[in-house]
Amino acid sequence: MCLLVLATFLGVFLLDAGDALQIQCYQCEEMKHNDCSTPEFIVNCTVNVQDMCQKEVLVKPDGVHYRKSCASSGACLIASSGYQQFCTGKLNSVCISCCNTPLCNGPKRKRTLPSAAPPPRLPHGGGLLRVLVTFVLLPLMLLPLT
Repeated sequence: MCLLVLATFLGVFLLDAGDALQIQCYQCEEMKHNDCSTPEFIVNCTVNVQDMCQKEVLVKPDGVHYRKSCASSGACLIASSGYQQFCTGKLNSVCISCCNTPLCNGPKRKRTLPSAAPPPRLPHGGGLLRVLVTFVLLPLMLLPLT
């Protein structure tokens, strides 16, 4: 019983909201001129569900239209590969792209000098947590109760 209480306490203490994965994306429907890449179109995606940003570029008779949204990685990757054959850049073209960094479905950012760029962040948090659970909590839970 003591072991169960200890494991529960450590689990609650270590599994805080800081380990939740949330991304911000631009979200808009049928916008022209890529003009929905401003702060009022930024949304917080559903934690641990929508882990990618999606961008659709549609070429219509009246010009290029954009759709931007949050997406799950599975749905986005399936959609982008399914529409790949229709991504021609010509009339009625549909191109879908997926990315997994904050606001990556917005305009292309200007490159900075490598020395001025911050170090890359790992996409998943909780590496220490996984090690603790795997090598500390699991073996403790497997010990026989006395």
